Amino acid sequence: MQVRKAVFPVAGLGTRFLPATKAMAKEMLPIVDKPLIQYAVEEALNSGITEIIFVTGASKRAIENHFDHSCELEQLLLSKGKDLELKMVHSLVPETGTITYTRQNQPLGLGHAIWCARNIVGNEPFAVLLADDLIKAERPVIGQMIEQFNRLQSSIVSVVEVRREDTSKYGVLDADPIVDHVTRIRGLVEKPKPEEAPSNLAIIGRYILTPEIFDVLEGKEVGAHGEIQITDAMARLLKTQSIYGFRYEGTRFDCGTKAGFQMANLSFSLDRPDIRDQLLPFIRNLIKKFP
Repeated sequence: MQVRKAVFPVAGLGTRFLPATKAMAKEMLPIVDKPLIQYAVEEALNSGITEIIFVTGASKRAIENHFDHSCELEQLLLSKGKDLELKMVHSLVPETGTITYTRQNQPLGLGHAIWCARNIVGNEPFAVLLADDLIKAERPVIGQMIEQFNRLQSSIVSVVEVRREDTSKYGVLDADPIVDHVTRIRGLVEKPKPEEAPSNLAIIGRYILTPEIFDVLEGKEVGAHGEIQITDAMARLLKTQSIYGFRYEGTRFDCGTKAGFQMANLSFSLDRPDIRDQLLPFIRNLIKKFP
């Protein structure tokens, strides 16, 4: 079956970025001049996804507005002859019917957020993208994963090697050796202590899942931190079907952390000719101040 739909869990409160996220969705924090969520949506659309499903919370109206028309702004840009800016604003609005919204009324974890999209996804495989994980790649990572899904016809998750001391922040794999970017998963553990982690191969925010995951999530079993974890649900799904890990081609920035967010801004800024020449001398001078 073709992967046509992508779920974006965006109901989180972004407490690690307070006070910036007190009145603004964390997914709207900008990398240079585009919000995080826009990078993720563009990745999905450029991978052939045709339906975007946002699982939102009560404070996420800014995301809905970002991907909709703003008549007042558009009229202002038109009257001032700012054709380039007008074209940019228009490009943010997909065709009618491309975006669907549903609510996660309680903060019960990533697994619960994905379960909230069950009736929209239906009985077909689907992608999940977490905007916090911004990945710079020549080919969209979800597109890379769709190619693998088409070959394997099984759930597949993106993975990266992390420091052993960081395994408690991730879902971690017990898996076969990676061959041609792919590994068959034997087991999964959510946020294990470093001494108990089966490996240092961790899941990051790109998934392609089969619809059977909803049957598992229906049980609403609570795991680490008192939340319904998608990693735990996949571990149970392993009993009936194969799941694979995929080592994508690209550079990942963990924008859920302040350091990762700043690294992403620097990296993407240096890709921009319009600001690179001003930024590089500043960075060089700044570095001289640190031993």
